[in-house]
Amino acid sequence: MRLLLLLPTSTYRTQDFVDAATTLGVDLVCASEKPSTFESHVPDHLLTVDFSDPSAAAETVARFAERRPLDAVVGVDDLTAVAAAAIAERLRLRANVVAAVSAARDKHQMRQCLAAAGVRVPRFRRIAIKDDPFLAARGVAFPCVLKPLALSASRGVIRADTIDQFMAAFRRIAALLARDDVTASGDAAQYLLAEQYVPGLEVALEGLLVDGQLRTLALFDKPDPLEGPFFEETIYVTPSRLPAGAQDAIRQTTAQACVALGLREGPVHAELRVNDVGAWIIEVAARSIGGLCSRTLRFGTGMTLEELILRQALGLPIASLERERQAAGVMMLPIPRAGTLRAVDGTDAARAVHGIEDVAITAHLGQALEPLPEGWQYLGFIFARGAQPDEVERALRDAHARLTFTIA
Repeated sequence: MRLLLLLPTSTYRTQDFVDAATTLGVDLVCASEKPSTFESHVPDHLLTVDFSDPSAAAETVARFAERRPLDAVVGVDDLTAVAAAAIAERLRLRANVVAAVSAARDKHQMRQCLAAAGVRVPRFRRIAIKDDPFLAARGVAFPCVLKPLALSASRGVIRADTIDQFMAAFRRIAALLARDDVTASGDAAQYLLAEQYVPGLEVALEGLLVDGQLRTLALFDKPDPLEGPFFEETIYVTPSRLPAGAQDAIRQTTAQACVALGLREGPVHAELRVNDVGAWIIEVAARSIGGLCSRTLRFGTGMTLEELILRQALGLPIASLERERQAAGVMMLPIPRAGTLRAVDGTDAARAVHGIEDVAITAHLGQALEPLPEGWQYLGFIFARGAQPDEVERALRDAHARLTFTIA
């Protein structure tokens, strides 16, 4: 079988997906938005595709498939999800329709679809970047959250409690969208979203859609409070420690959101908040969990999340969707301030903490670092397993406390 992976040059996910494809023994073709120096030497396995133009991407891949037919196409993140859907539609492969993935990708479209279907979402309003921020703030209730329409990893997401904070956040997001390193076009470059701030506990649901049915793969607690002004994610722990009723509401609300968007196949990553009112959808993405966080998940007899996703896309059997019994967690190491990374100390001590599986420092020495809300990367990731979620959380915090990053 032949598989096409859409792998942006900026993604953390390349190695894990390539490893999964190797495990399955498929004929792998990799596409990126920038040409590889090896492409001319292995034209049957490397492609250059414009992910920002799904129609053009579909045309490029269709020409390739005339001589090397494809059995599945998988996008690994937000940037490639719509292009993957367009390619699959063109090649008549099983996948979500383009309109559904596009709606999930655009936060305003997503909110419109969910609200129309009666799914609980924050009150929202789309505002043009060209508008006067003072006048725009007059129609918004506080506290609120401002965010770009299409960026991920909490990039550009800012809470505002006053009109002055609203105007400052508005201008900051507008400047971010104008940067050369931000890929935004159409409405995503011309508008931002202002929405109601929803208090409560935040969780993440990792799921797989199979013929329209949502199967929950993992439900992660986020024990660190995410109250703003920025929303930097740190610790994820599964299984969730929330009451069974709250977990049921999260699963049901996520399933309703997928139906409302028209998503029917493949991975889903949803972010929700839970309070006395119920479960609120914050985001639903037609892709799997970001960064290296998927390494916390194992299924059946040790299958990775990436292998599970590829098996479903290729129509291969999946023995079990049940996650291993052990609790597991990951800590995304935040960038505390802007500067250049000069040294990393304490990795051996962090790895020695009971329950820690690995400490992966993904930032390299000499790298320029930029924190949220403008930045999107992490210093690295810590992984832990244990008998109980509390043990995993303690191990992650202990290991993080032993790390020292010198940023000049």
